[in-house]
Amino acid sequence: MVEITLVRHGQTDWNAERRFQGQTDIPLNQTGIEQANKLALILAEDHFNAIYASDLSRASQTADIISQSFGLPFTKDARLREICKGVFEGMVYDEVKEKYPLELQRDHDDPINSRTPGAETVAEVAARMRAAADEIAARHSGERILLVSHGLAVATLFCHANQISLAEVYRHIPDNAVPMQIVWGES
Repeated sequence: MVEITLVRHGQTDWNAERRFQGQTDIPLNQTGIEQANKLALILAEDHFNAIYASDLSRASQTADIISQSFGLPFTKDARLREICKGVFEGMVYDEVKEKYPLELQRDHDDPINSRTPGAETVAEVAARMRAAADEIAARHSGERILLVSHGLAVATLFCHANQISLAEVYRHIPDNAVPMQIVWGES
């Protein structure tokens, strides 16, 4: 069993614009850098044995800022990436609503299995996130881990750890740079 503090990366310009990022590699904006610095201060009284992050720059930048405050390096893991949203990536919500209304409705009606053209399903994201969390838990049994990733990606772990259906995953996406605690693995 391992205690994991899940963190969604700090804000990007695309977050502020309500633009689908998915796996498009967008860096933090100034607000995101400030959020990561504030989070590092909030977490300063905690102790972590290891820090893991998505290899996308917005998560890696957030992890780097936090890891510097702990003097602890972080490990990048591509399995911790956000859901690939295919053709939605780079578009603002209203544009997706106009160009892909049926696909957007399917996402709403069946978030677990819906697949935007060229994208992953939530079930696929959850499977790779669980595999990463299982490996991290096996490597760090009894320890405390910080995991910096992306909104939907961390929400899948939060749902799994709390026996919440993935059909509810969109309701559990945290705000940027807001930590969530879970316990992972068997005792």
